[in-house]
Amino acid sequence: QTRQVEVGSAGHGPKFVEGLASVLGFSGGFQQIDLHGLTRDEAREALATFVRRAHRHGQRCVRVVHGKGHGSPGRQPVLKGKVQRWLAQCREVIAFAQASAPQGGAGALIVLLDGRG
Repeated sequence: QTRQVEVGSAGHGPKFVEGLASVLGFSGGFQQIDLHGLTRDEAREALATFVRRAHRHGQRCVRVVHGKGHGSPGRQPVLKGKVQRWLAQCREVIAFAQASAPQGGAGALIVLLDGRG
């Protein structure tokens, strides 16, 4: 069951997810995918492929950049909510949360992947 960690709920948020990633053995830079400029369908396929590939290669923590919506009509994020729903449907995903400010803030998610291949 995928768990979205809500920022600020029960002390869980970006630092919690990043800390948990560290405990799980993650260190160093994040592998990431940047979905800027992709259509909804392109983004969904790219995200699914990225998550599967990262999981298959033993990655435990990745970053997904979906953007803040500044280039979108009405300056509203188009992919943010969709990416969260898609991640919740991925069997490889344990949890995800909004990234901390240095990791992308509201325009990115930190995603923990299941270590079992």
